[in-house]
Amino acid sequence: MNQRSLGRISALFTLLFLALAARFAWLQLVDAPRIAANRSNPRRAFIAVGRGRILAADGSILAATDGTRRSYPMGAALAQVVGYASRRYGTAGLERAYDALLAAPAFSANPLQQIRDFAASFARIAPRTGDDLVTTIQPKIETRLASLLARHARAAGVVLDPRNGAVLAIASVPSFDPNTMNETFSATLRAKDSPLLDRALEGLYPPGSTFKMLTASAAIDSGSVGMNDVFQDPGYLMIGKARLHDNDYEATGAGTIVKAFALSSNVDFAQIVLRTGAPTFYRYLRRYGVGDSLDFQLPTARAYVPRESHIWAGELAQMGFGQGALLVTPMQIATIAATIANGGVEERPFIVRAIERRGRILTRTPVGPLGSPVSAQTAANVTKMMEAVVAWGTGTTAQLPGVTVAGKTGTATNPHGAPDSWFVCFAPAQSPRIVVAIVVENAGYGATVAAPIAREVLARALSVITK
Repeated sequence: MNQRSLGRISALFTLLFLALAARFAWLQLVDAPRIAANRSNPRRAFIAVGRGRILAADGSILAATDGTRRSYPMGAALAQVVGYASRRYGTAGLERAYDALLAAPAFSANPLQQIRDFAASFARIAPRTGDDLVTTIQPKIETRLASLLARHARAAGVVLDPRNGAVLAIASVPSFDPNTMNETFSATLRAKDSPLLDRALEGLYPPGSTFKMLTASAAIDSGSVGMNDVFQDPGYLMIGKARLHDNDYEATGAGTIVKAFALSSNVDFAQIVLRTGAPTFYRYLRRYGVGDSLDFQLPTARAYVPRESHIWAGELAQMGFGQGALLVTPMQIATIAATIANGGVEERPFIVRAIERRGRILTRTPVGPLGSPVSAQTAANVTKMMEAVVAWGTGTTAQLPGVTVAGKTGTATNPHGAPDSWFVCFAPAQSPRIVVAIVVENAGYGATVAAPIAREVLARALSVITK
């Protein structure tokens, strides 16, 4: 090999080296902010050890950085909602939804800033910090809800303020401890009951008789059924070759929609929805947003509603009392009840109230109505019917001394074992401040399992907000 060939090879290697150096320089000096800010980069949340906090409504900490670890004082009680932030496994929950705000400012290409960020981990130098989230969660209500649900294998609950849509508590069982996710992630992921699933927001269930709130409001608001119209429940109803019956197979006899609602007559509500008709019923489903994506700050499952063009009378009858192919989330049932409690006006639910930076509010979550699915008079009529449920109907186990409670039981048949136990309620009935929705999987009658839980949560919530 002559001298000229060696020179050419040397020049080629020099060019390759310069190209590589130029690429490294581009990545470090020009493209670094974009790469650091990318949501797929797990280091971005930990570069300056200054991730923002997640706070409860009373200012207590739900998530904060402790040294080099992220800590979650409420542990499993709020795990699916707050989520986790892990260098190894990424983020979930609010930690993921608000990662761009919680994370410290994007990685700096300035060497002096890099040194400062690195030193902040070891010295008392204030690191660049992310913004704080201020939530609507009330810890005393949350801990009560979570502890009651934890007595069961699989359950979920939601507590709302119907006046503005604020989520005061939300829980899902089984849960996990976000403080130990780095050590337990694989086992948690493999667990058969899916503790990572937020059943309150993403669990889809047949709602059972709790859905009679919507059926009744649609029938009354549309003028299809009057408050004094009389229905006959002989214990069953034949629709073609299909035989529909009540959960206990007992006839409730003759009565108005109030009696049918209070005693939870499936036979009567099949007749009510059939009289209302599919076009009208589906119009009210759309008004309530059932089947649409819920406008919320965390991911939610969309309710499953059979296509109107494919429905037949027997399936429509079952949907009228919350069975058939219909599937909804506990949050959806809570928002339907909140709409009735709020005089027919549906408020947008929210869980993050504000974004703060060093104690100063940057933005507040805009609150306001999404619409008015039914009139105030219809809402008042359904409220009276829900009061009857608790006063003398199927929901007497939800009674609270000195407080008028409006509620609805649900016992939802499903193909995976015993019925799911449901209860939804609000109080005080004539000036509602709290809505509670509870589902306990495969637990049986709503009156015997879910209603007592809702009563205890309601009592705690009322005591907290009236102090």
